[in-house]
Amino acid sequence: MKLDVHVQLKEQMDKTIEALKFEFGTIRAGRANPSMLDKVRVDYYGTPTPVNQMAAVAVSEGRILTITPWDKSSIHNIEKAIAESDVEISPTNDGSVIRLVVPQLTEERRKELAKKVSKASETFKVRIRNDRRDANDEIKKMEKAGELAEDEAKKALDEVQKITDEYIKTIEKLTTEKEEDIMSV
Repeated sequence: MKLDVHVQLKEQMDKTIEALKFEFGTIRAGRANPSMLDKVRVDYYGTPTPVNQMAAVAVSEGRILTITPWDKSSIHNIEKAIAESDVEISPTNDGSVIRLVVPQLTEERRKELAKKVSKASETFKVRIRNDRRDANDEIKKMEKAGELAEDEAKKALDEVQKITDEYIKTIEKLTTEKEEDIMSV
């Protein structure tokens, strides 16, 4: 039995998984990756603008990220935004291109990043559980209003739990992959 509640729940949980993937993409793993800069906003004529909307961001030589601004006058603003961000890499500017050299991770730093991944994972699991609670509340309301029979409501609640378990497993899989990525670099 597919209820609107189930469809909405899956849509909401899909958004949560996408947000987790975005979050994990911003955690560097010892390799240059353009998504490291996804959270960096540059003050561009009074508007906070993502770096990738102001410049070409590319990986060169594996551990070097190059940022080539389309508007050369914004190079100092981009450099400043990166320096002040949580990217934790000092940018170098040659007047036309900004370079970020991603250092090799120390064992201690890998462990810190793995903890950060684990913490993010738990946060997103809580979001999934909150979505489950909201769906369960909706089903119980429908049962109380007479829109669902008791056995239909029970099946619907079981389906919500099944969907939740599926998404929690997805989060755990993504977390394991990211932690392995960090620890193996």
